[in-house]
Amino acid sequence: MADKDILLRLGETIAARKAAEAGGSYVAGLLAKGEDAILRKVLEEAAETLLASKEGDKLHVVRETADLWFHTLVLLAWHGAGPEDVLAELQRREGTSGIAEKASRGS
Repeated sequence: MADKDILLRLGETIAARKAAEAGGSYVAGLLAKGEDAILRKVLEEAAETLLASKEGDKLHVVRETADLWFHTLVLLAWHGAGPEDVLAELQRREGTSGIAEKASRGS
């Protein structure tokens, strides 16, 4: 079974990289390039995940999803958030119909 705390540890590592030198860390370098660069990476990884799904290769889908999740964690860090914030939101929504939850957000 996979370690369920990996997202939290990864989020902590990414947050710590915000203070690192851009040249010494991929995450620090990406954060230094700014939000648009991060958004492009999230979009790129999302597209690659979709293409992997269309190919029907489970391992490829898993690997691309890992890339997507990673870059989404970088985006969260950019906004001063982390995986614990997303997990709390998912927990808040647990047991609520998707239709009801969406309606509660308004337009």
